[in-house]
Amino acid sequence: MTATAQRTLILMLLAALMAATRLNHFAPVPDASWAVFFIGGFALSTWTRWAFPVLMALAVLVDYAVITRSGASFFQHYCVSPAYWCLVPAYFVMWAGGMWLRRRGVGRDLRSLGLLAASLVVSAAVCHLIAQGSFYWVAVSAPTVAGWAQNYLQFLPGYLQTAAMYVAGATVVYVAAGALSRNGRAVAAR
Repeated sequence: MTATAQRTLILMLLAALMAATRLNHFAPVPDASWAVFFIGGFALSTWTRWAFPVLMALAVLVDYAVITRSGASFFQHYCVSPAYWCLVPAYFVMWAGGMWLRRRGVGRDLRSLGLLAASLVVSAAVCHLIAQGSFYWVAVSAPTVAGWAQNYLQFLPGYLQTAAMYVAGATVVYVAAGALSRNGRAVAAR
């Protein structure tokens, strides 16, 4: 499979995962958006100029569909305050975390696993700072620093856990694909 075909497949899989899990933010299967952008930054870094905007547009379209399907007006919905548009830089932080990891020349070893964990934690913490912080300071009627900090710390672990779950699954696929590729080359060389 060519590199372009691989990237196209990855983009399609990430788009499907995000659409399927973002349709209902409170479903038993949690929203994979943060992980999708992190994995996209890693796997599609050379396509950033157009792959990131495509996935961002998909996120907005899914939100639009969910909100309007419920009978509400998209632009009147409480989640679509001016802070909603801060999701663009927030999600780009996740994408940048994946790109940073890719540029470290990661392999399939413990050092790379440590870089993955550090990159994911930092990216998620900053993403949450932007997404949650912007919503809190814009949408809450009487915001306070203590209230913001409590809100930030209350929700960060859940968002991080969800992103880590999806990224761990993608990591298993990445390692398995590498092993299969190596085995295929070894068999062909015989």
